[in-house]
Amino acid sequence: MPEYWIVDYLGIGGREYIGKPKQPTITICTLVEDEYQKQLFQNKDQLISSIFPNLQLTAQQVFAAGLSVEM
Repeated sequence: MPEYWIVDYLGIGGREYIGKPKQPTITICTLVEDEYQKQLFQNKDQLISSIFPNLQLTAQQVFAAGLSVEM
């Protein structure tokens, strides 16, 4: 799998994974050679994906879309 995403919309992941203070985070893991490289995205960070190079979304937009689906 060349890339996978972890969407922690509640910000409950461990500090070593999402940082401190804990907050909603999208982690995009991209396979480079035999290891996954992790990039963390929070708030207004523009998402960067090797699979979707034209993606124009921020982490905040993804989390907001999830809230409207749940209601």
